This record gives sequence, C-alpha cells and structure tokens, in this order.
Amino acid sequence: MSELLTMTGISKRFGATQALCDVSLNVPAGRVLALIGENGAGKSTLMKVLSGAHAPDSGIMHLQGEPYAPHGPHDARLAGVSMIYQELNLAPDLSVEDNIMLGQECRRGWGPVRPHGGLALLDRTSQRENVRRALDLLGHPDLRPETIVGDLSIAVQQLVEIARALVSNSRVIVFDEPTSSLTREDVEHLFAVITKLRNAGLGIVYISHFLEEIRRVCDCYAVLRDGRSVGTGELIDTTDSQIVSLMVGRGVAELFPVVPHEAGEVLMSIQNLSGAKMPQGVSLEIRRGEILGLSGLIGAGRTELLRCLFALDPVVSGAVKIAQYSPPESTRDRIRAGLGLVSEDRKTEGLAQSRSISDNMTYSRLQPYSRFGWLNLAARRTEVLQWMQRLQVKAASPEQTIGELSGGNQQKVAIARVLHQQADILLMDEPTRGIDVGTKSEIYRLMGELAADGKAIIFVSSYLTELMAVCDRIGVMSRGQLREVRPVRDWTEEAIMGVAVTI
Repeated sequence: MSELLTMTGISKRFGATQALCDVSLNVPAGRVLALIGENGAGKSTLMKVLSGAHAPDSGIMHLQGEPYAPHGPHDARLAGVSMIYQELNLAPDLSVEDNIMLGQECRRGWGPVRPHGGLALLDRTSQRENVRRALDLLGHPDLRPETIVGDLSIAVQQLVEIARALVSNSRVIVFDEPTSSLTREDVEHLFAVITKLRNAGLGIVYISHFLEEIRRVCDCYAVLRDGRSVGTGELIDTTDSQIVSLMVGRGVAELFPVVPHEAGEVLMSIQNLSGAKMPQGVSLEIRRGEILGLSGLIGAGRTELLRCLFALDPVVSGAVKIAQYSPPESTRDRIRAGLGLVSEDRKTEGLAQSRSISDNMTYSRLQPYSRFGWLNLAARRTEVLQWMQRLQVKAASPEQTIGELSGGNQQKVAIARVLHQQADILLMDEPTRGIDVGTKSEIYRLMGELAADGKAIIFVSSYLTELMAVCDRIGVMSRGQLREVRPVRDWTEEAIMGVAVTI
C-alpha cells in the first residue's frame, strides 16, 4: 500500500500550550482515513499544518515521496492538498463560480492564473465548464454558477466549499465535518463522491464525530488525544468502544446517560404560531421537566419555530404564553420571561467570537454585577469560573477569547450562557453538532439534570439516534408544519423519517 502523504514527528506550540507533540500520520492513496479525537485533541491544528495555515515547530512532511512544506494555504492547494473546513470560508458577496475558482482562475490562453501579479482576462467559458463538472459530480447540476453565495442556504454553501476542492485536481482532500449542514440526500451524494475520489487514487482525510458515519465511508483510522497520536488501525478490526476509549482515555459505559425526570405542569403554550416559513401555524404545549425533541429535514421549519419563539424572526399570527403570561414580541422581553436560545450557528450568531468567555457567558444577564453603570469584574469572574468548572470548559482563563476555544468548549459556553441567564425554557438548536463523543455525553447528562430541576427543553436535532435516546416526546416538522407529536416510545426512526418526508 503506497503512502500518498506522510507527516512525521509534527509538533506545534502556542505560547504555553502544546497543541501537537510528535504526531505522525500516514494517508494512503486510494483510501479514506478517519481522523478521530475529542474537541481540542489537536485535529484542527494538525490539519492546519498540513494545509499550510500553520508552520510546524518540528517534524517533516512528504507528498508523493517528495518533501512538502507549504508556505500558506494557497501554496498547499497548488501542491495538491485541499482543506474543507467545518466553518465555511466563502466570500458571500461573490458568485458560486467566483468562489469555486477563487485563487485558481482560468485566463485566456495560459491556463490557471498563478500568483505572479499582473493583469489577465478571465476565461469564463473554461471556468464555467470546470464549475459545472464539479457541481454535476456533487449531484447539483441545478445550482447556477452566477448565483450569489450569500443568497444560498448553509447546506448549499457547504457544497460550494466542496466543489472548490474538486476543481483544483487535489491529490489529498481533507473533509472536516462535511455533513454537519447537509440534508440526508446531500450526504448520500457526498459519500458517493468520496467513493469516486477514493477509487481514483486520491487520499482522503475524513474528520467526523459520528462513528456510524465513519464506519460508512472510511477504511482506516488515526486517533489523537491531548495533541498526541494514541492509536491507528483498520476500522474493520476495531470496535466502537475501543475507538471511544482511545479518544477519551477511559471507557465510556454510557453514551446516553439517563437522569430521571418527570414532566410537570404546562410551562409554555404555543397557539397557531405562524411565520414566513410556517404559514400553517404551530400549536404545542411544553411542560416543566420535559425534553421535547423536534425532528425534520433541513428547511422543515424547526429553526424558524425557535427563532419566532425567541422573537428573532417576525410572527405573522398566533400567541405564545409562558406561565399564562404573554410576553411582548422582543428578544429582551422573551429573555426576561425565561426563554434562552442556543443557536445552531455558534460562529456568527450564537457567540461573539472576538469577545471573552466572561463576556459571552454574562451578556444576557449583567444585573448581578452592575451598579450605577459599573461592572464588578471580580464578582463576575468568580461566577464565570464556577460555570466553567460545572460544564468542564477547557480554557486558560475566563478572559480567553471565544474564537481561541475548540468547537466543543465554545458550545459549552453557549449553554452556560442560558444557564447563567436563569432561563426556565431552553431552546437548543443542534447543540451537539460538530462536537466529540465525550462532550455529547456530557451535554446529554446536563440536559437530563436540567429537566430534573424543572426546566423545559426544546431540542432540535437532525441526529435521530440522540433524539430517541434523550427526549420524552418527539414532534416531527415538515414544510413548516408540526405534523405529529408522540411520546418517544411510540416512535421509530423509520416512522419519524416517514412523517418528515410527507408532502
């Protein structure tokens, strides 16, 4: 078996933090390697070294037997290494075509434009042919190259990101959580594309926290823990429990811990609530001590319902009552009434990436630390440290910038914010997306504890397994309508999908 890419003895330090320590990785040609590890294990740093975003402090890399040391991401792409990040890196004001061809434009008579400066006329005809082939391969020939990327849904933007790697004729492609924003149909198209790329002899590195997804698409695996290589092997020879033990350094007896809780009185009543994407109106009751799951395909109206409840999107008609009180339609008043939202888009909406952990955790409730317009920063820091300890947030200090944290730790801060806010009703939109198995288990346990404390939780997820394991009731949405709500014992995954695709 030929090694297309080798990384040997890679180390990287950021100040006092040792992000990578003597890590080695081999990517075979014609195979899909799963890169596995908890958030903060070093996966992203290792891939940024591979893609030229970071220079290693020590270690060497070889690509097809030749020394490989890119001076930046563009240099890596020209060498044949493409990175598709979980967080999209697109220019929203440019077209689909311009985003896909950015940095690898075609000019008349000379082929791809290289970074040598000077003026050149773009060969739009050749570019459109390249773009069309990539979109056809992804199963989206209907996507128009001239469409502005900012007008597309997150799921379709993800496909544009993947198409950019396909047109560059890469030899190694890294997929970092590529299915996190895709529909089931698009996931199937993506898996088919990865199979084609593997059969064509490319090396694929696939990063995912879904073990069943890894088993579906990957051949072999490498596990990182605390910035070190801790295991490699063939997936066919390894059990899920062995992989999880390598990831967390201990056995995980329960992925879905059960915390006993009981539903009490009705806490929130929704009556014929309608919005732009929910024209039929939604009616629903949520009780104290209950975890209510919402399932459905992307675009079914789940996120739109939560945004209307939190007064982020306008309500056309209907009413919301919280403990028999109808709060005004403003986000501030909904927060005061006891609602808290954990957004599905933590990068651009859920958290202020340039602000500190303390700021993000307390912005929605500063009253305990405010007096005459001044903040008692010492008292706030003490409170934030307690929440960080409770949710096991891994960070240097409460003053550390959110953007410096791993995805899982960012998500813990987002959840800590609504808990610090003392919300009685938690609207949790895909709270486990893009985080590792161990952190997911912690969040499931926390949700059970909150329900046991009398909180009500609306839990939106595209992962049916976790809905079935965590929720008390599950409602299925389709085309902006709430089709059915049943106790979880009355559902199967097949039944949920059957309702979700109902026209």
